[in-house]
Amino acid sequence: MSEPSAGPLAGIRVVELAGIGPGPFASLLLNELGAEVIRIDRPGGSELQSTVSSGLNRGRANVAVNLKTAGGRDTVLRLVASADVLIEGNRPGVTERLGVGPDDCLAVNPGLIYARMTGWGQEGPLAHTAGHDINYAAISGALHTTGTHEKPMQAVNLIADFGGGSLYLIIGVLAALQERTRSGRGQVIDAAMVDGAASLVTMLYGLLAQGGWKDERRVNLLDGGAPFYDTYRCADGKYVAVGAIEPQFYAALLEGLGLTSIEGDQLDQDFWPAHRKIFEDAFAERSRDEWASHFDGTDACVAPVLSLTEAPQHPHMAARGTFAELAGHPHPKVAPRFSRTPGLDPSPSHRVGQDTEATLAAWGFDTEEIRSLIESGAVFQDANH
Repeated sequence: MSEPSAGPLAGIRVVELAGIGPGPFASLLLNELGAEVIRIDRPGGSELQSTVSSGLNRGRANVAVNLKTAGGRDTVLRLVASADVLIEGNRPGVTERLGVGPDDCLAVNPGLIYARMTGWGQEGPLAHTAGHDINYAAISGALHTTGTHEKPMQAVNLIADFGGGSLYLIIGVLAALQERTRSGRGQVIDAAMVDGAASLVTMLYGLLAQGGWKDERRVNLLDGGAPFYDTYRCADGKYVAVGAIEPQFYAALLEGLGLTSIEGDQLDQDFWPAHRKIFEDAFAERSRDEWASHFDGTDACVAPVLSLTEAPQHPHMAARGTFAELAGHPHPKVAPRFSRTPGLDPSPSHRVGQDTEATLAAWGFDTEEIRSLIESGAVFQDANH
């Protein structure tokens, strides 16, 4: 079981119905911010689910429950009765069919925050169809903004899954918990990744409405269209990222590149193609790390593009302690930071059913009840506990 925490969410109890991606990441963050989170897994979960979510399942107590049995359903409802939040990421209607839908759970705990994480949302023509981050980002308009002139480019699965999904789900949970302090009542949160992805592009929709954004790629200030906001290949084949938007930062960039006499105004798009070629030629003269050292301490807004292996070793990341070592590998710590109530450092993922007996006991089940549930197949305890 996760250890009691003095994090800002200490005292909040969360039941997580196992899923992949956004739901587990939201639960991970809540747990490392101090909430007590128990993950309800099904015995013998899929290999895909285990592989995709292995890095996201860290730190939470794992209880294996067969929700297709009456005993399993009743076990979850009993846990829900003393929880503050339930998180689930199934297609609409699945938890209702299993007997642990919003009506079932709110009947035993009217103060419960029932947080639903889906791609398309609980309603709408696509609500019951399959999809992934790339699909949700596509119809939100977000995917169209990234990439080259020739085609959109997917930014891994950050836009909809984790940005528009996990983080917006957490916003909903925290807002609902705050509202509950006034009303005493729980509610259902419909967190759709497609809604969150659209919300993330709020600024661009605003700029588009004002004529400050063109609805095509690589012609705008922030989409790589501007030569002073792009990445450049260096002599060693690695890249630096340049973000010299403000005039004083642009001046520092030109000075660092030895280009103070460059022709044309920074914001005159007629000069952008020529400026890009000049920058490309300049950055190609040295290695990435040489440029990083050259610009270190300046306001030119030049940074090395680091790999996942390199990033934890960067002096700034190391000085801030952004990563913690877990089983010999770096893992990002929870963010943001709190002055009085720090959260938990990353801790190992638990095996399916590793904590079934201990967690049920801690949540009010007696020894005989637990034994009966295990014998009936309603719950499962990993033999290596």
